[in-house]
Amino acid sequence: MDVVPARLFNTLYIYLDIAWLVIFGGILAWHRRYAALLAGVAGSIIYFAADYGIFYLALGTRSVTGASPVWLLLWLSISYGLTNFAWIWLLLDRDGHAVEWSLLPLVGWMAVATLSQGFGADFTEISIYRGTSGYHGIMALIMAAGYIFLVIRNLRAAPGERVNLLRLLAIGIGIQFSWEAILLINGIRPAGILPLIVDSLVETNLGMPYLYLIHRAISRHFNEDLTHRPE
Repeated sequence: MDVVPARLFNTLYIYLDIAWLVIFGGILAWHRRYAALLAGVAGSIIYFAADYGIFYLALGTRSVTGASPVWLLLWLSISYGLTNFAWIWLLLDRDGHAVEWSLLPLVGWMAVATLSQGFGADFTEISIYRGTSGYHGIMALIMAAGYIFLVIRNLRAAPGERVNLLRLLAIGIGIQFSWEAILLINGIRPAGILPLIVDSLVETNLGMPYLYLIHRAISRHFNEDLTHRPE
């Protein structure tokens, strides 16, 4: 089965999204959420390496029409890499502002998608799609390995030291579902529920066990503003 996530949008979407990313990054810096911001930068690099390096160059499963593939995929990787990884990091911080940190990207994504669809008729149209049959199984395997590790860890840990696996699943599935749903209801994703379901279960969620462990290791030594924690 090949689930094909596709998008049809205009260049106004890109311009608005870049403006939104600057605002989002500025808010993180203003509130000294430097660790979350760095997580977003790392996520952007990982997404670009996967989307352009693997999906486009190596596997040939990514197609771009109406724009330069390298620049379009660089923007796309920064767009979701920065937002997704920073959002995950902020939720893992558990600082009591989960609603605020979640509302921020949701409002930004919805505003960008809706405004571009409403006022972008005179802008250049871009079409992209990505076949998944060649690697969704590998992604599912990576996800399974991470969660199995945490399950085994929980079975051996004392009650107070167990990882809240339901919370990790909610974050991993919920973030991907959020932007997939926004693309779908704004007509940027073609009508169809399968990409929404499959991508939400696998794509962002596959990294949650590993991001949890990285966040846990770094947070032992550094505060969110990257100052050292007292030993």
